[in-house]
Amino acid sequence: MEFLVRTENLMPPDTPDDTRERLRAAERERAMQLREAGILKRLWRVPGRNATIGLYEADDPAALHDALTSLPMWKWMDVSVEALATHPQERK
Repeated sequence: MEFLVRTENLMPPDTPDDTRERLRAAERERAMQLREAGILKRLWRVPGRNATIGLYEADDPAALHDALTSLPMWKWMDVSVEALATHPQERK
């Protein structure tokens, strides 16, 4: 199943810079692991916000939830998920 995932990072602004950098590095590393596993297909930044839009592929919503909660910044994320279905025009 494919999912459109919108995330906004809500980390408190008073988070120390070293903590913020450590978490960003860990987040990048985990995202690369999800890419290598074929779960994270595409990722876009949202201009002007600390937000992303991602195209994920997982066996089911529970597997997607596991992938998202494995992200180091999970506890500071506001997340919305839309399950995607193939449009009839996309079928061959």
